[in-house]
Amino acid sequence: MKLYRYISDYFGLLVLAAAVLALCFPATFKQIPPMVINYLLGVVMFGMGLTLNLQDFRIVFSRPKDVITGCLSQFTVMPLLAWALSRIFSLDEALALGVVLVGCCPGGTASNVITYMAKGDLALSVGMTGVSTLLAPLLTPLLTWALAGKSIQVNVASMFLSILWVVILPIAVGLVVKWLWPRFTKRITEYLPAFSSLAIAAIVSIVIGANAEKLLAGGLIIVLVVMLHNVCGLALGYLIGRMLRLSESKKRAISIEVGMQNSGLASSLATLHFAAYPMATIPGAIFSVWHNLSGAAVAWLFRRKKS
Repeated sequence: MKLYRYISDYFGLLVLAAAVLALCFPATFKQIPPMVINYLLGVVMFGMGLTLNLQDFRIVFSRPKDVITGCLSQFTVMPLLAWALSRIFSLDEALALGVVLVGCCPGGTASNVITYMAKGDLALSVGMTGVSTLLAPLLTPLLTWALAGKSIQVNVASMFLSILWVVILPIAVGLVVKWLWPRFTKRITEYLPAFSSLAIAAIVSIVIGANAEKLLAGGLIIVLVVMLHNVCGLALGYLIGRMLRLSESKKRAISIEVGMQNSGLASSLATLHFAAYPMATIPGAIFSVWHNLSGAAVAWLFRRKKS
């Protein structure tokens, strides 16, 4: 197997290794400017744009009920879970803000890969990821303001513009590049998961390296909260599909889409807009590590279950 396939196939372990390295050698990673996170996230989103087709969005019109169900679940379950867990565990302002940011972000691109591995409805997963990402510039700032704005000043307009520049613009550029140079895009598509994996691993290492001491001093609680956030999101997403009597493949897609967040965006937004709360970047970094490990485990469990 070629190296780039190893990188994408063992993405979860790669991100875990990056986190461990950052904890062991924080001084090395502290030298990297925080703004690099935004460029790395832009690379991931550009790659997403290269892999998308306008046909992927046809599901929005052909199966609007399924997509609306998934997106409503995405932007209600995870934000409310984040707020509730922050209260239950009495997190300080910075960590609570970070958890809320993760909860208010759209679905992550890794959810599509995990849905495929879990034999879920891949078309629905791609459609939900695309729609939730397009809604993110509006909903992510507003939900963050609603759930965290009482104690922390949230600049909704500034966050809106940041998501446009860091997420929407790179995706749009990717779509244009694919349209103008389809042959070139087709040749590099198989390498994109590896590049995205390396970029996300780098984001995790930068964030954890910058906050290694604080994380080691009191990180067990936030790790537990992040794990609960993800696992409860996966479970509630599946339960919603079950309550609506959806097919097994749709239940799996909604479960994974709800539980797996664009946590790199959460860390990026925390770096850009909440510099006074450096620990707010930590939940996104931990989520990036954990949800890929839990996603792989969930995919294995779903594959063993009869559809």
